[in-house]
Amino acid sequence: MGNWIINHGLTSFILVVWMGINIFLFVWFYFFYDLGDQFFYTRHILGSALAWARAPAAVLNFNCLLILLPVCRNLLSLLRGSFVCCGRTMRKQLDKNLSFHKLVAYMIGLMTAVHMIAHLLNVEWYNNSRQGVYDKLSTALSNLEDSDNTTYLNPIRTTDIDPQQIPTYFVFTTIAGLTGVIITLCLILIITSSMEVIRRSYFEVFWYTHHLFVIFFAGLVFHGAGRIVRSQNMDTIPPHNFTFCKDRSDDWGRIPECPIPQFRGGFPQTWMWVIGPMVLYLCERLLRFIRYMQAVRYRKIVMRPSKVLELQLVKNGFTMEVGQYVFLNCPAISQLEWHPFTMTSAPEEDFFSVHIRSAGDWTNKLISIMEQLPEGAQGPKMGVDGPFGTASEDVFDYEVAMLVGAGIGVTPFASILKSIWYKFKESNPKLRTRKIYFYWLCRETHAFEWFADLLQVLEKEMDERGMGDFLTYNLYLTGWDQNLTNAVTVRFDEDTDVVTGLKQKTHYGRPIWDKEFEKVRKENPTSVVGTFLCGPEALAKVLEKKCAKYSDVDPRKTKFYFNKENF
Repeated sequence: MGNWIINHGLTSFILVVWMGINIFLFVWFYFFYDLGDQFFYTRHILGSALAWARAPAAVLNFNCLLILLPVCRNLLSLLRGSFVCCGRTMRKQLDKNLSFHKLVAYMIGLMTAVHMIAHLLNVEWYNNSRQGVYDKLSTALSNLEDSDNTTYLNPIRTTDIDPQQIPTYFVFTTIAGLTGVIITLCLILIITSSMEVIRRSYFEVFWYTHHLFVIFFAGLVFHGAGRIVRSQNMDTIPPHNFTFCKDRSDDWGRIPECPIPQFRGGFPQTWMWVIGPMVLYLCERLLRFIRYMQAVRYRKIVMRPSKVLELQLVKNGFTMEVGQYVFLNCPAISQLEWHPFTMTSAPEEDFFSVHIRSAGDWTNKLISIMEQLPEGAQGPKMGVDGPFGTASEDVFDYEVAMLVGAGIGVTPFASILKSIWYKFKESNPKLRTRKIYFYWLCRETHAFEWFADLLQVLEKEMDERGMGDFLTYNLYLTGWDQNLTNAVTVRFDEDTDVVTGLKQKTHYGRPIWDKEFEKVRKENPTSVVGTFLCGPEALAKVLEKKCAKYSDVDPRKTKFYFNKENF
């Protein structure tokens, strides 16, 4: 429980606060519209659908305020740098920005559905009241007129077309109705295109559809200008007492006690909720554009095995930390698409590098362009936005680190291992880490080749310094064929591994994580161990459970802290 509180306590507290604010706003505005005297006549026509429409609107305002903030990457990097003094627990919350972004989006989707259904019922009831289907009071309220046509209650003013067509006409001709249709369609497209299967297989569909958020927010700002939810003006002279006058609609305007009731639309408030985040996001995009315009030069272009492209790039004023990532844009492929890639270079190098695996249309086109370049030629124009912070930045804050990479997910750890190599070469006294366990899981043998050179250099460096125990690496091949099995059998007694050429032999199959965590705990009985993963969600759930399982209750003994890369 103590380990859970340390790892998830602050996250859970933030979620409880967020949910508490949502519940408070919903309940507060529900009763405000369900009990408020100024809405007595409005409720007489609409019933509880009035409160069911307005309460979700308040929750929507709050969540639309939040939805853009988790994707302001430069803002998060700034906060992450500012929170260094606040400890890693606080900084870890910023690494969950996309999870929170999705959670807020789900709430927006749910509240939009409730809000929309309630308003569709409201339009139907407004129309029925206008046609005199309900009681005498509803008809009287719907027929109220005035010289300026501003103090009415029923927003349906049209009476000269087919009554069956009036709701559709109202929805598509009023500000509130038309903007509501537009932002609902945008939201449906945004949410459906964000599904995992679409994002993984058709990233371009997800990318372009997601930018409908611009239309969504524009419609949101103007949606309230229609002022279709109207309340009684209680400050008229003489006042209209609905308690006395509600049963005397025939006498309205004829007796002093019952003047004609006056109504007014509510002041639009949504723009006040979202204007701040919209300005912040606009500044974010402006900064990205400025970075896009800065020149980027190719230092080296290398095609690695398994269709992995290595780009070594140089950009003036570019500084990085280990494990950070950048967004790349290639106008020759698409002017608008930006894709995240973890840097594999170390901060000590005079360039930054990324390794790009063929995994979709954009990466396939980029690799194809690079393969066709003459030797030594510069590649196409490349825009670089970043660097941005990740959980891997904190790796050197731990005495012991477990680094787990799956496939191309090894990239942040390439940066970390390179940086360690430079720190040992320079005898950096600030290096606090005294032990690293590195795990790499791959499906095919070729995937090891581009990274094996670095591991060989590290292995040699550690042996020469008498620190062979500093880095323990475990490579796991999860897929193999009969030819490989035969080769391993024949060369089993050799000093170096058949696949990687390293002294450490490659394992076949998947790690037994209980065994690995037990080993780490036994070898480091009093240490704080940082577990870092760049890989699939299924593996993340397993490692997170193991971190909790093998953390000791005694604070003086081994503790495991889980960290995951999020893009």
